[in-house]
Amino acid sequence: MRSLIRMVVSARELWPSYAVIVLASVLTAGTGLLMPFIIARATDLVVSAQAGADNHVTSILVLAAALFATDLANTLVSNLGGYFGDIMAVRLRTILSTRYYEKLLRLPQRYFDNELTGRIISRLQRSITETTQFLNGFANNFFPMLLTVGAVLVVSAIYSWPLAVLLVVIFPAFVWLTALTSRRWQRIEGRKNAHIDTAGGRFAEVVQQIRVVRSFVAEHREIDLFRGHYASVIGMTREQSRWWHEMDAVRRGVLNLMFFGIYSIIFVRTAQGVFTVGTMVLLIQLVNMARVPVTMMSFLVDSSQRAIAGSRDYFAVMAEPDDEWHVGEGRSATSQASGTNAVIEFDDAGFGYDTGENVLHDVSFTVGRGERVALVGESGGGKTTIVNLLLGFYRLGSGHLRLLGSDINDLSIDEVRGDVGVVFQDPALFSGTIRENIAYGRPDASEAEIEQAAHSANASGFIEHFPDDYDTLIGERGLKLSGGQRQRIAVARAILKDAPILVLDEATSALDTKAERQVQAGLDHLMAGRTSIIIAHRLSTIASVDRIVTLRDGRVDEIGTPAELARTGGIYAELLALQQSGTREDRKRLQSYDIAG
Repeated sequence: MRSLIRMVVSARELWPSYAVIVLASVLTAGTGLLMPFIIARATDLVVSAQAGADNHVTSILVLAAALFATDLANTLVSNLGGYFGDIMAVRLRTILSTRYYEKLLRLPQRYFDNELTGRIISRLQRSITETTQFLNGFANNFFPMLLTVGAVLVVSAIYSWPLAVLLVVIFPAFVWLTALTSRRWQRIEGRKNAHIDTAGGRFAEVVQQIRVVRSFVAEHREIDLFRGHYASVIGMTREQSRWWHEMDAVRRGVLNLMFFGIYSIIFVRTAQGVFTVGTMVLLIQLVNMARVPVTMMSFLVDSSQRAIAGSRDYFAVMAEPDDEWHVGEGRSATSQASGTNAVIEFDDAGFGYDTGENVLHDVSFTVGRGERVALVGESGGGKTTIVNLLLGFYRLGSGHLRLLGSDINDLSIDEVRGDVGVVFQDPALFSGTIRENIAYGRPDASEAEIEQAAHSANASGFIEHFPDDYDTLIGERGLKLSGGQRQRIAVARAILKDAPILVLDEATSALDTKAERQVQAGLDHLMAGRTSIIIAHRLSTIASVDRIVTLRDGRVDEIGTPAELARTGGIYAELLALQQSGTREDRKRLQSYDIAG
C-alpha cells in the first residue's frame, strides 16, 4: 500500500483535484446519510397517521420534497466528484507514464541490453493502467463509501452501542482475514506478471521481426511459445482464484454471522419498544449502507492488490540507477582554441561488459583532424565497442578517451553525442515522414537545409519521385523504402547534423552493389572535411582511407596506411590475400572478418 500512496503523493500537482474529490466525497456521504433520517421521520408520521392521529399529509409531503432534494443533490455531487476523479486518473496516468518514459531515456545502455523491449512496454501498460484504474475507482466509489461508513458508526453508537461495536468489529476482522489471503495471492501474482511480461516482450519481437518469422516458417512455434506462457498464467490463476474464493467464502460467512447479530438486535429492540418503527427503518438503512462497502471489500482488495503489484514494478524501474555519466563543466575555451590536431585519442583504453571480462585491452590510437581511419578485425574484436564508447553508450573501465582535446569524462553526454554523427548498418528510421527523419538531429532545420542534405546524400532523386516527396510516410522502421533508400535517408540525417566527428558502422554492408554505389556517393560527401571512423564491410572502402587500425582479441595489432599494412603480413595483408584466393576455405576465413571484396 505504501507504493500506492507514494504514487499519489508524488503527483503533487494534482492536489487541487484531490481536494475537490475529497469535498465531493464528503458531500456525497453527507447527503446519502441524510436520506435515511428523512425516511425514518416519514415512516413514524405514516405509522402515527395509520394509528388515527393527525394525518400529517403536509409534513409527509414536505419530507418527500426534502428527500427528493437530498437525493438530487447526492446525484449531482457524486457525478461532479466522478468527473474530477476521471480527470485526475487520466492526468495521473499521464504524469506516471511520462516519468517512466523520462526514466527509461536516462537509464544506461546496459539496462536495455538486459531487457526485452516488449517487456518494458508491457510493464508500462500493466503497472500504470492497473494502478490508475484502481485509484479512479477508489476516488469515485470507495472513498465516499468509507466516509459513509464512518458516519454510520457514529450514528449507530448514539442509538445502540452494542450495534456500533459489532459494526466496528466487522471491518478489522474482514481486513485481517483478507491480509491472510493476500500474501499468497501476491506471490502468485508476481509469477503471473513475469509470464505476461515475457509473452508481451516476445510478441513485440515477433511483430518487429515478422519477415524473419515467416521466412523460417516459425509461426506455429512462436504461437506455441506464446500460448505456453499464458497456459502457465491460466494454471496459476486457477490456484490463485481458488485460494482467494475459498478464503472469501470464509470471510463472507463470518460477515453473515455478524450481520445476523446486528439485525437481531434491531428487531428485538424494536419489538421491545426501545426503537420506534421509524428508528428501526433508519438503523436498517444505516446498516445496509455500511454493509455495501464491506461486501465490496473483496473487489476493492482484489483490485488494490493488482495495483500494489503494478506500483511495485513501476517503482522498481524508477529505482534503477540513472546513467552515471559525469556532467562536466564542458569543453573549455582553452581546449577549443588549442589547435591540437588530435580529434580522437584512445590512450590505454580498457573496457568490459557485464560479463566481467574485458573486450578491449590497452587500446591506444589517435585520429587527426579530417583523417579517415578504418577499424579492421575479426568479428568480436572490439570494433563496435569502440563505436559505443565514442557515442557515450558506455564508460571506459580504464585509460582515457579524448574528443577534440577534452577528456570525455569532462564533457556532458550531450556534448559527447553532439560531437559525433553516426550512420549504422541498420539505418533505424522512425515511422513518420521523410522530412521528419532527415531532420531528426536538427528539428529546427529549414526546408532548404533538409533538401540540401538529401541532395548531398544522393537521396533527393528518389524522394522527389514520391507523390508527397518529403512528406511521404515511410512506415515503421522505414519499411516502405528499399534498403538503399533507407540508408541514404540515414546519411542525409547525419549530413544535416553536421557533427565534426563521423562514425560509419558498416554503413553499406547490407546493400547490393548498385545501392552501395548510391549510398557511397553520399558518404563521400559526408566524410569530406570530417574526422571519420569507418567500420567497413568491403575492402574497396578500406583501401581509400588514410590509415587502418587492426584489432586482434581487443588489442591494437597494427596501425598504418593501406599501402604500409599490405606489406607487413598482418591482418590487412591477410585479408588482401584471402580476397585474391578463390578457395572455399579462404572465402570462409574472409567472412570471419566481416569483410567482402
